[in-house]
Amino acid sequence: KDFIRLVYELSPSYFMFENVKGLAIGDHRKLLEEIISEASNSGYEVLPPEILNAKDFGVPQSRERLFIVGAKQGCKYPSIPKPIGRGVTCWDALDDLPDVDNCQQSVSSNGSQIRYLREAKGYSAMMRCLTEDSWKFGYKRIWDPTVLTNSCCTQHSEASRYRFSRTKPGTREPVSRFFRLSPDSVCTTLRAGTDSAHGSFTSPRPIHYKYDRCVTIREMARLHGFPDWFRFHATKWHGARQVGNSVPPPLAFAIAREIFKCLLYQSSCPPTPVPLGDSALLNMTMTAASRYWGVKNPIAKRNQKSGRRKRKQSEMEVLMR
Repeated sequence: KDFIRLVYELSPSYFMFENVKGLAIGDHRKLLEEIISEASNSGYEVLPPEILNAKDFGVPQSRERLFIVGAKQGCKYPSIPKPIGRGVTCWDALDDLPDVDNCQQSVSSNGSQIRYLREAKGYSAMMRCLTEDSWKFGYKRIWDPTVLTNSCCTQHSEASRYRFSRTKPGTREPVSRFFRLSPDSVCTTLRAGTDSAHGSFTSPRPIHYKYDRCVTIREMARLHGFPDWFRFHATKWHGARQVGNSVPPPLAFAIAREIFKCLLYQSSCPPTPVPLGDSALLNMTMTAASRYWGVKNPIAKRNQKSGRRKRKQSEMEVLMR
């Protein structure tokens, strides 16, 4: 309802609403119908809900989400974007990046000095912003492309690495249930993990197809369509949640481009590059950030009891299998 309230108060020519595809199923459908009804009562024509998969729009990840696009009455209806028909694989997304286990500063939250393993082509060139088209219609950023941020290593045990090494690409490791990427296919849906009230689990990051470890937040970002200049919170927990909760940028751009056509604007990338901003903001705790912005802390206190109970249940299920 707050989403529709904002649409009503801001009165844009168009709006786009995104949510999980389960919103169109069962009892949740009532909420979806209520949203559409509220939008219609606010003076908008709403296109029928569409379920789009990010992998059809140049993202190396299978991620189905429901989209609703609304146009103010009297405005031209935008079209639903068509699949581009050009698949991007995990290899396309990650194979130019070095193994962070061999980078001296990879344990640092601020990034790692890197040397790319191969020349960038196609998707990886876009992620490294090596072409004009990489910037779309956004501001170019002033950044250091030799520093790969959000590349903290995960300290896996030797037992975990051994299990990872015996897991074939495209299958799940039986104990952790982590999916191992296949270089020739796309990633499974990247999730944000649970919030504090439900145990505060970190996002279940997949296992790299080449290295016996989980992917880093930067590698998650590559699999989601975020360019390398884009920075996330320094901790793996917050960074993974930011990626897992977001709409893949290439898919968002595909939808926005259809709306853009209806607006009949002639636009281009702004000519003046902008700096990335204060990196200290990326290291704030929730308490510090809430105090800085003058808002109530939106994340509830961690429910450790719930977390322990769910972990124990998971371990029992593995043993029973």
